[in-house]
Amino acid sequence: MTEYRRTSFREPPSAQLAEFMRQGWAPAGGTLGPPPSPPPELTAARRAALSDRLPGGRLVIPAGQPPLRAGDQHYAFRPDSNYVWLTGDQSPGAVLVMEPAGGGHEATLYLVPPSGRDNDEFWLNGATGELWIGPRPPLAELSGLLGIDCRPRDELGQALARQVAAGSQTLLLRGPDPGAGEAVPPSDPGAETMLRATLAELRLVKDEWEIGQLREAVTLTAAGFAAVARVLREPRPLSEADVAAAFAHAAHAAGGGLGYQPIAAAGWHGAILHWTRNDAPLSAGELIVLDAGAETRTLYTADVTRTYPVSGTFTAAQREVYDIVLAAQQDALGAIRPGQPFRGYHRAVAAALADGLEKLGVLPVPAAESLREDSGLHRRWTLCAPGHMLGLDVHDCGDAPASSYIDGVFAAGQVLTVEPGLYFQRDDSLVPAPLRGLGVRIEDDVLVTADGCEVLSAGLPREPAAVEEWLARA
Repeated sequence: MTEYRRTSFREPPSAQLAEFMRQGWAPAGGTLGPPPSPPPELTAARRAALSDRLPGGRLVIPAGQPPLRAGDQHYAFRPDSNYVWLTGDQSPGAVLVMEPAGGGHEATLYLVPPSGRDNDEFWLNGATGELWIGPRPPLAELSGLLGIDCRPRDELGQALARQVAAGSQTLLLRGPDPGAGEAVPPSDPGAETMLRATLAELRLVKDEWEIGQLREAVTLTAAGFAAVARVLREPRPLSEADVAAAFAHAAHAAGGGLGYQPIAAAGWHGAILHWTRNDAPLSAGELIVLDAGAETRTLYTADVTRTYPVSGTFTAAQREVYDIVLAAQQDALGAIRPGQPFRGYHRAVAAALADGLEKLGVLPVPAAESLREDSGLHRRWTLCAPGHMLGLDVHDCGDAPASSYIDGVFAAGQVLTVEPGLYFQRDDSLVPAPLRGLGVRIEDDVLVTADGCEVLSAGLPREPAAVEEWLARA
């Protein structure tokens, strides 16, 4: 049988080359600092809050590894949100271990150290070598920046093995990094669920630093929508791809990134809630639904949707549907303030949309009947929930207990989306022909304040006349 040898473009270096590579280097000119992070005292307070909720057990929270895209290519790394929230770090392969100590926990970060110049890794290792990925701060420097003791990742296995042998319970956040918990025996699935739920619940209310990051994400997002408005005015054939690319370019050029894959849905694609192909041409007289959010370097994301007329002005039918959706959003905003039920604004949206559908002559029963639990016929044209929490994740804190989230009440410092919509499919024979293939969604990011709420994305026009004027001025 012929011996199989995998193709490799790495030629083994000669001894002479290896010796040559070790010579003639001037003192390093500095390192590539880590991305921005919260003040160390803030992440320390977050870890203390987790420690108070889960005393006595060892907690292991990995950052994760870059997921494989295809072949030997990986997607850009994005660390686990729980890890980022607790540490402020964004290093691939890093693991936070919180060891019970003195009635609380003592935190240690295990990270892949920089290659340095004391071995040949700096020029041979494509994953961690300085000449491949740039110079990184030494672990001692990171310890000072993050306020956490940092140790080499290759010490993690032995450390966990010793700790497991000591007998205390270990809760591991499994999934982001399969290799992180090899020394940890399988635990009760309910215990891991409790860890995830506790972290999500703690993250529901944002501190002032997080609110500042979300404001920045909204600012970046508004710049992206402004770029799209300018593109829509260009006298050339346009496509959904032009719209998505304009937003992405603006977000990246301003120093951010994308919180999720933009939805640029023109014409009947606007009635498809998660249209992400973004490959169809734009046509005069149609609407385009743009659902997009920029992400800050600290990984907080906005989530905003606007529905624009491609030609710059709404038709009568488009504006009629748009006004119904806008009225639903206004009713929802009136239901958001501390102490009010989270489901309250969902109910406000449902009532306004059902009433609008009845007035359009679409709903086959009175709105009041459709809103009963044993009916819900209006949901044929509303489909999704009209909002969710927002933060490090676009659908933030999804692991939180229902009693604290969807079945709970609002608290000052929470940030959420309000995104009512109506979606008339192109083949829906139960709606009048002018409405078929029409989708309208209006989404804003909202901060719960001490006495009500603040629309963080209010700088982007929502009123139809203001939208038309804004597009004309672009």
